[in-house]
Amino acid sequence: MKLLEKLGGMEKAAIKEAVEASSLDDLEKLRVQYLGRKGVVTTAIKGMKNVAKKDKPKVGKYINELKTKIDSLLKEKEDVFREQEQSMFENNDMTLPGINIDIGHRHPLMQTMQDIIDIFVRMGFKSVVTPEVETEFYNFEGLNIPKNHPSRETFHTFYVDGGRLLRSQTSTAQIRMMEKEKPPIQVVHAGKVYRPDAVDASHSFMFYQIEGFMVDEGIVFSDLKGVLEHFAKEYFGESVKMRFRPHYFPFTEPSAEADISCFICGGKGCRVCSYKGWLEVLGAGMINPRVFECVKYDTSKYTGFAFGMGVDRICMLKHGIDDIRLLYENDVRFLKQF
Repeated sequence: MKLLEKLGGMEKAAIKEAVEASSLDDLEKLRVQYLGRKGVVTTAIKGMKNVAKKDKPKVGKYINELKTKIDSLLKEKEDVFREQEQSMFENNDMTLPGINIDIGHRHPLMQTMQDIIDIFVRMGFKSVVTPEVETEFYNFEGLNIPKNHPSRETFHTFYVDGGRLLRSQTSTAQIRMMEKEKPPIQVVHAGKVYRPDAVDASHSFMFYQIEGFMVDEGIVFSDLKGVLEHFAKEYFGESVKMRFRPHYFPFTEPSAEADISCFICGGKGCRVCSYKGWLEVLGAGMINPRVFECVKYDTSKYTGFAFGMGVDRICMLKHGIDDIRLLYENDVRFLKQF
């Protein structure tokens, strides 16, 4: 009878697959394949309705015996696996120390960025995130950077399709946030910026910046100095001094660069500060009224200040790192030091 021959072939296949099974998962798959609700044995039982009446007793008996045989075979093999597991457990010395797994920690750049943000958040600044792919308006025009400015040339900025670009500064947050909110406003913003610089010990085509600004009635330069001096002392230490030097930025007027006394040598001069006693850490100034006009702020009523710093530079100064490339090479031997 063809049906019995088919069942016999099924039995041989089941025995062979059970013998070759190498895990409990394999046995469970075989159990579903042969004995499950849609398994081959179950299907054979449902097919009894098509068997001739005189053959039903013989075929039914064979199917029941096949079902019992496969079930027993799978249980026997399962017991073998269970005994092996138990034996392995009993033969292990559970008092031995386990395998030490390195948990890891934040990258020094990420830790530096978060530490700086936390300081300004404690001073009442709101941390925000803005797009890395920007328009020329937010990256240049809204910040009073004219079309003929050198920074808008292709050798200073990464341009992409559709007249967009990879932001070259985090100052883009100024325009975006002032468009959405009215004074008083205090914002700190951090993220990646991109410039097509040749990579060397002090330059990278991608790096991190932090931008902060405050706008309200009656904001003056002394407010800026107070905020930055508080940041410097909290981050670099109470003994640190700060000085401001006149500078030029299109989006601030007046503008300044801020230096701190070298926290390594105490201002006496060392390799880190190039024996000058001072370290340049950021740029700052009072927000240019033209920026306020762009976002329709009343320049006769509101004033504000802005500042920006390179996270990579702060990180390198803090930890005495002399090559920016070390921060991006992902050498675990280097990163484990922090």
